[in-house]
Amino acid sequence: MKNIHKAKVLFLCTGNSARSQMAEALLRHKAGEQFEVFSAGTHPEKVDKRTLVALKNFGLPKQSLKSKSIDEFEGQIFDYVITLCDKANQECRTYPGAAKQMAWDFPDPKARKGSNPFIATLNDINNRISMFILVEEKTCQKNHKSKTTNNNSILNPITFYKCLTDEIRLKSLMLTQYQGELCVCELMVALEEQSQPKVSRNLAVLKKAQIITDRKNGKWVFYRINPELPLWAKSVIAQTTENNIPLISAHLDRLAKMKNRPDKASYCQ
Repeated sequence: MKNIHKAKVLFLCTGNSARSQMAEALLRHKAGEQFEVFSAGTHPEKVDKRTLVALKNFGLPKQSLKSKSIDEFEGQIFDYVITLCDKANQECRTYPGAAKQMAWDFPDPKARKGSNPFIATLNDINNRISMFILVEEKTCQKNHKSKTTNNNSILNPITFYKCLTDEIRLKSLMLTQYQGELCVCELMVALEEQSQPKVSRNLAVLKKAQIITDRKNGKWVFYRINPELPLWAKSVIAQTTENNIPLISAHLDRLAKMKNRPDKASYCQ
């Protein structure tokens, strides 16, 4: 088996205690087959415990994370050197071992306001990392794409948002997001829609766009949100549902009162 060249990425911040640690963990998790990832600080501090808690809540491994000085990487060549705060950018405006240098500026979670500043910063960096992978993969030599990269390539955002402009499709997605999976007859009851072909046609549009998937169980066909959707699309559906429950509350009540609902017992995922 031939060795796969990994592009080397160095994330720089001032303390290497939060933002650069998050970026390192995220990129290694999302595209470890494509990138060899490091992080360092211009004035390193101990990794903030709240950083580790945020990473744990995000489901990311954190065992290998430790604070490092930029001096440890002196003389090394990197395909990408990315600063995550303006101070680090000012101190390392032209990194001598960088083939390509980028400046990302995220607010320090230690000074950021809000109920969950470290989670908010992690989400912001996650979105930027996803965009970085999508754009920079074209310049990297590799035989395999990461799962996240594949996920981001299955859906065109224009197609996605067009699918949400129809009331039946939007509410079907919201109901499916809430319930996990639903069949056509359940959606007909929930939506008070008498035309089965009409509901099926709208589900077909969502399936063609790869927003939903289906599986057959006996005589029933159940639909669910495509688990391979990119994170941004999953977030749109989830947040739309969570913040607009009154829009589907009556539909959920009708579902709860529905008799002889299809059996989902053999659903295994």
